[in-house]
Amino acid sequence: MTKSFFSVGLLLLLVSCNTKPEDCPSATDEPLSTSIEKEDATSPTTTGCTPTENPDDPGSDPSGEPTGDVPPEAQHFDINVSLTNFDANDEIKVRKAFEIIKKVVASKEFKTRVENFTYGGKKTFVDNDSFSNSDIYQKLLDGSEDLVPGMDNQMDLDLELYYSSRSTVGYTYATGLRIWMNTKFFDAYTPCEVAGNVFHEWTHKLGFTHASNYSVSRDSSVPYALGYLVEEIGKKYE
Repeated sequence: MTKSFFSVGLLLLLVSCNTKPEDCPSATDEPLSTSIEKEDATSPTTTGCTPTENPDDPGSDPSGEPTGDVPPEAQHFDINVSLTNFDANDEIKVRKAFEIIKKVVASKEFKTRVENFTYGGKKTFVDNDSFSNSDIYQKLLDGSEDLVPGMDNQMDLDLELYYSSRSTVGYTYATGLRIWMNTKFFDAYTPCEVAGNVFHEWTHKLGFTHASNYSVSRDSSVPYALGYLVEEIGKKYE
């Protein structure tokens, strides 16, 4: 287990992370909160989600789907991470989640669904920061975080586990890379759910935000929509 410490700067306005219509914690005691809460957060944890390669078809992703026009950056997408407060079992789970993320990003389905995502009958995400769907897909592949600029084709992550009885699944600040993940949910999540949560949080590091309180439109914001998408596609690799 690797431990690291990353100082956190000034608090920014809280952004709620619940998909339920609950009020946000006060902005005076919570940070830029950016996670995903499930209706069934206490479901048993599974140890699946390990993708299987297809050695006989180099032109396919692990699910057997042809890669087609998936760019090389997607197929070589990587994750650079520092972990704090993860025990051996926690690390096993989160690293399975990382493998799922890499397989999802490498898939043609992910590219197609990001580029064709619709809201209100138009190909667009909510809170897209004026980026088109294709631009957003490319930003994901570039991996250029606001605080770690440069197209390195990877997720730069600093994750820390903590416990809170509150409904916040996780949170982060715009002034730092660290992402805090609540063990109240992490312990019950499958690796696929963890993958979706991590991806949601990471998109904030690319500059994307969402509304503070629950709304139907918030589910179509870049962080929420892509978090759900990674979890959904990731189930194919269980």
